[in-house]
Amino acid sequence: MIELYFGPGACSFVPHVALEVVSARTGTAYEPRLVKLHRAEHRTPEYLALNPEGLVPLLVVDGRPLSQIVAICDYLDRRFPDAGLLPRDEWARAQAMSRLAWMNNTVHPTFTHFFLPGKFTDDADAKGKLKAAALAPYREHLERIQGWIGQASPGWLCGERISFLDAYALTLLRWGGMMGIDPDTLPAYKAFVERLAGEPAVAAALERERIPLNPYKAA
Repeated sequence: MIELYFGPGACSFVPHVALEVVSARTGTAYEPRLVKLHRAEHRTPEYLALNPEGLVPLLVVDGRPLSQIVAICDYLDRRFPDAGLLPRDEWARAQAMSRLAWMNNTVHPTFTHFFLPGKFTDDADAKGKLKAAALAPYREHLERIQGWIGQASPGWLCGERISFLDAYALTLLRWGGMMGIDPDTLPAYKAFVERLAGEPAVAAALERERIPLNPYKAA
């Protein structure tokens, strides 16, 4: 039995999409487990017993928990190679994993400095400075991803099939909108995400999480 603990709009969207792809391409079912982050359900004793880190995503396979998104993606790709979530060529797969790791260990923490500055300081002035300092590098990260999209056109970031990278790219652009970055200023990226949202696996995950594709609001 495969269970995915996810929080709406969080990076758990990546394995959420992946498991929808797995289900469609291999017939393997999974159980989505909603974790209401705004109600601190990731901090309950029951959840912490599964994942002491108190984070999403969490994959539970036959009662065995696996945390950390890069590890989860690697496991899903190795278990379900026919789903095509990463390239099969060894070098191409390594390059895709490198990009996935960068999204997770560089772009994601930049957003965290904006969205959750309280994780780093209790000082109100310092929080404001952290948020302001995160904006420029985050936009640079999005522009880099837009460059990858230009190189991948008209396919997806890893070829003809959607992958973990595509789902993460969608998530990161959404977060940019939450930071006040207008997706219209990244037209190729925006068009890519809109096209991606039309894929059945992505549409299913968006609907289950009940999140808007574009959360940007003009000031």
